Amino acid sequence: MNREQYNSDSRYKKVLEQMDLLGIMDITTTRQHKNGTIVWKLPIKNWNSGKTNIEVASFSTGYVRNQNSGYSNYQLNKRCESEPEYFKLSNGDYRKFTTRACVLIPKEIDRLEYLIKYCVKNYYIKNANQVPDGDFVPKWRLDNAIEDRDNQAWRDKVKFLEQEVMDITKDRDSHVDHQIKLEEKVFDLQNTLHRIKTLADYDKPF
Repeated sequence: MNREQYNSDSRYKKVLEQMDLLGIMDITTTRQHKNGTIVWKLPIKNWNSGKTNIEVASFSTGYVRNQNSGYSNYQLNKRCESEPEYFKLSNGDYRKFTTRACVLIPKEIDRLEYLIKYCVKNYYIKNANQVPDGDFVPKWRLDNAIEDRDNQAWRDKVKFLEQEVMDITKDRDSHVDHQIKLEEKVFDLQNTLHRIKTLADYDKPF
């Protein structure tokens, strides 16, 4: 399916927008398209199968599958209990058997919308410590990077506050120096005044 076909319907267009947002590529071949199959490649490495990118597919039979994350392709459809079957035993009793069957999704657009939700929940969220190009980042390294970032933020904050303290101290010291100079000037003026008064009293007649 090409982009023009996705854009031919509002629901398909919405799916295409979500694919672009998630970095999902449509890698459907011409033969697969003729068979009603759509294959997507996710930008997330599958480390259980040779580090290839995870691929999922939608089939006209109603199935959605993971194409390469195990020894064989496996269905991603929801499961439900099948209708019970009863088998007669040799003693005349009956035994009930049930199995878990896949819930098929007949409409293609429903399958694609289901695939988007499934991939987000089971691949993107669970593999959130993988970068967009698919390279794996160990969780401990991610945690350390976050811790380093947070520590750096605190160091920057401390550095900023230390600089503020230095600036305030400098301003205070400047004011203190100015006050000391004023006090010295007042003291000198007082001494000068005292000398003048002393001389004035000395010149007074007895």
